[in-house]
Amino acid sequence: MIEIHPQLSVGSESDYELGRGRFGEGWAVVHACKEPYHRQALGYSGRGAPKTHPEYLIARRGNRLILNLVDTSDPVYIPDEIMDAVVAFTHAQLSTGQTVLVHCNQGLSRSPGIAPLYLATHTDRISRDSFESAVATFLSIYPPFAPAAGVADWLRQRWARGVLTFGG
Repeated sequence: MIEIHPQLSVGSESDYELGRGRFGEGWAVVHACKEPYHRQALGYSGRGAPKTHPEYLIARRGNRLILNLVDTSDPVYIPDEIMDAVVAFTHAQLSTGQTVLVHCNQGLSRSPGIAPLYLATHTDRISRDSFESAVATFLSIYPPFAPAAGVADWLRQRWARGVLTFGG
């Protein structure tokens, strides 16, 4: 787990599980992985959540945001709705004084892929103009960042569209 901004950390499933006892009051957690958290929250047993379920993409349980997000080679499987919700949730939690952990299974692709979006939209630490510059800066903050092709392409497309404001 690496703190990338005051009160905002990025990490892995192991970071969450090993520190689970401390992620209570004063903490908010984003589970940026389908397995096992989204599956557990919705209670499905098949290959995926029912597409008609109202929490198909995003489930909220108290101070936890639980995402149906897979690490894929195709950016089409990374919905803007999920990424926008994570940035908004993170900002809202930090604004109320919560400490936030954003984690995925390995802490290499999905959770650190979300982090530069937050930094670009709510801080001056990451370039909004150049994806390449943003990634270079982010790697100095979070060296293990190794996005899967889908995450990298989704981020590249988001920067190219100039859509670094969320919820609109």
